[in-house]
Amino acid sequence: MHISRLALIALAAFLAAPAPPAAAAVLVTIDKSTQRMTVEVDNALRWIWPVSTGQLGHDTPSGRYTAFRMEADHFSKEWDDAPMPHSIFFSQTGHAIHGYLSTRRIGSPASHGCVRLEPANAARLYALVEQQGLPNTKVVVTGDVRFALARRGMQWSRGADESTGTGAPLDGRSYAYWRRVDGRQSAFGYRPAPPRYRY
Repeated sequence: MHISRLALIALAAFLAAPAPPAAAAVLVTIDKSTQRMTVEVDNALRWIWPVSTGQLGHDTPSGRYTAFRMEADHFSKEWDDAPMPHSIFFSQTGHAIHGYLSTRRIGSPASHGCVRLEPANAARLYALVEQQGLPNTKVVVTGDVRFALARRGMQWSRGADESTGTGAPLDGRSYAYWRRVDGRQSAFGYRPAPPRYRY
């Protein structure tokens, strides 16, 4: 069988070319108890950011996921076309990590199930996942939103009415509830008010 010199040169060049670098493993861990996200790349910590996960009644589902879809300029079909910039979808029921333009409540539960980030952080994460690939991006959601809500309630303890167990309104959206435990006051939950915003 005759192989031309040109074919041999092409084959030699192909074999000598360096292999493309393997994509890094990206692990995004969301802790609902602390409302924090950690991002690791090949087991090395890259970022720690505050987030807002779902409120009670709209809890972000715990579990282990593989990111499967990205949209730089997504608008929510369920919630009045609300902007969801740099969305990374991880659950088959539509939950995503995305930027949120109103950053006032980042760091406490506030969404209808998605994970909100400050816009600049969402853009950084989006660029990383775009570079490394969706199949290499794992999302782990842990914790319990009730711990975050109780901690947030303790910050608003002033004004709570111990006789009725009803706390002062929080941003017009929910009410803290209180009870006495061994003579001390402690938060134990929230009653959501009708939602007035969309994620």
